[in-house]
Amino acid sequence: MRSLNRLLALVMALAALTVFTARPALAQSILRDAESEAVLQDMSAPLIEAAGLEPENVEIVLVNDPSVNAFVAGGQIVYIHSGLINAAENANEVQGVIAHELGHITGGHILRFGDGIREASGISLLSLLIGVGAALAGAGEAAMGAIMAGQRAAMGKFLAFSRAQESSADAAGAQYLSDAGVSGKGSLEFFKRLQQMEFRRGFRPSARGDDEYYRTHPMAGDRVATLRETYAIDPAWEKQTDPELEARFQRMQAKLYGYLAEPKQVLTRYPASMTGDAARIARAYAFHKDAQVDRASEEIEALLERYPDDPYLLEVKGQVLLESGRPEEALPPLRRATEITRAQPLIATMFGHALIATEDEDNYEEAERVLRAAVQRDRYNPFAWYQLGVVYAARGDMARARLASAEQQVLSRQMQRALQSAEAAENALPVGSPDWLRAQDISMQARAALEREREGR
Repeated sequence: MRSLNRLLALVMALAALTVFTARPALAQSILRDAESEAVLQDMSAPLIEAAGLEPENVEIVLVNDPSVNAFVAGGQIVYIHSGLINAAENANEVQGVIAHELGHITGGHILRFGDGIREASGISLLSLLIGVGAALAGAGEAAMGAIMAGQRAAMGKFLAFSRAQESSADAAGAQYLSDAGVSGKGSLEFFKRLQQMEFRRGFRPSARGDDEYYRTHPMAGDRVATLRETYAIDPAWEKQTDPELEARFQRMQAKLYGYLAEPKQVLTRYPASMTGDAARIARAYAFHKDAQVDRASEEIEALLERYPDDPYLLEVKGQVLLESGRPEEALPPLRRATEITRAQPLIATMFGHALIATEDEDNYEEAERVLRAAVQRDRYNPFAWYQLGVVYAARGDMARARLASAEQQVLSRQMQRALQSAEAAENALPVGSPDWLRAQDISMQARAALEREREGR
């Protein structure tokens, strides 16, 4: 009986392996930057339209992860790792990745993900039942053999399903590139780079195909061979990327690297001998992170001499000054950047933050106005809600300060605190007012999330 109990415990442990989950976005931090989001939006817009989707309904989201990856996880959102942006040689390569991910969205692959799980789980559960039957009959080794064979068959079934989806997304992405008049050269070059990465990690095609059997994606070499035939005959094959878009991408890429990498790494990659826009913006962030404010300012001023009304450079100038403890000096460039972009939410949020950081009560009314405009255009900005709560509290409006805190907390997945803040706001706000109704909505959302969490336990 004791051996049977151990076997049943193992069976239950193996059964847990049949439950596939996909929540990659929740475990990683999202990177928000006005310039980067604008560049990615302009790079993807023609591809989104070619896919039959509306550009305003599709989000391209940057994830702070050094690995070379991109994915979709439900809805019309494409997540791109910072490592992929860093590894790309040009904008066209990233466009190829975006086109592929759009293929997953239009193919409904996330919705169909459950079908693959159910098919694989059916095989695995059947093997478990057979294994338990064998165990009860006293055939312990036969039971384990049945269980392990079922697990392998289930995994193979699911991975084959995943590879079929990837091939489908490859084909759809190639079509979207073609319809948008965007060359497939970048896509092909990027897959070649993935192939080189596979070889460096030790993947080698075998005669039995074992390597592919255990993969969620087709081998990069196979993808390159298939896509080369498609792209080579496409009319857009020789089309060049718009030089302005490419320059914007290079600057975005350098900006991201300068923000994320260690200053020494940044200065090695972008030494002082490089005087282009991308190199200067990367060094500006490197010097800023290294607390060399004057050198960071020199790089930014050199760029502003060429582009005096560039709102993203004005934003960086304001950011460096604000984060260096000089909020008063940060106000003019941030105010100008906010005006030029018509209160782009991320830029307006930084401007509102600088107004509050001056600790001058005369600036609080403007800060409230700017931050309210920011959250009206982008409700999914927890830092803007936090700053709005600060200015409400400073002006003595504690009911709306608690409501703003509830907004920030629910976006940050702090559901217990969000519930407490929302209930406090609801009790203090005029009954029936828009803010009172919003506090009720947040309370219900937080309660539902907490209930799901308790059920999950």
